[in-house]
Amino acid sequence: MNVAPLPEGDWIRGISIKQPWTTAILTGAKTIENRPRPWAPGWLLLHASVQIDRRALRLPMVARTIRGRELPTGAVIGVARLTGCHQDPDGAPPCTEFAQPGAWHLELVDVQALALPIPARGQLGPWRPAEDLVDQVLQQLPHLRP
Repeated sequence: MNVAPLPEGDWIRGISIKQPWTTAILTGAKTIENRPRPWAPGWLLLHASVQIDRRALRLPMVARTIRGRELPTGAVIGVARLTGCHQDPDGAPPCTEFAQPGAWHLELVDVQALALPIPARGQLGPWRPAEDLVDQVLQQLPHLRP
């Protein structure tokens, strides 16, 4: 896997994910995130983008996962540690029911929800959060460190 390391001093990045997928990760049901390219391991701010995947709301596996939960958008709502990336071998069954064939599956562990969503702007691909955003996350999760 050809993945560029994080620049010196970078220990956390942001990942923007449409709802309801972000909330499915926070529940622990969705342990991977599908992406077109692999990412380097490390801590991620889970940013719920402003767009909602409305088709996904009708999928039974999603509906039962997010039932009764709020779906905040345009905010960082949690953190997770990315431990690796993989693609399912051709012809093999998917690694989870949330896996998309042909995509890179970012393996997420140590998922923690924030008590209060932090409004923020995300972007495509891994993004570097501003220091004040990281400070706001650390106020809610003071034990989180590189």
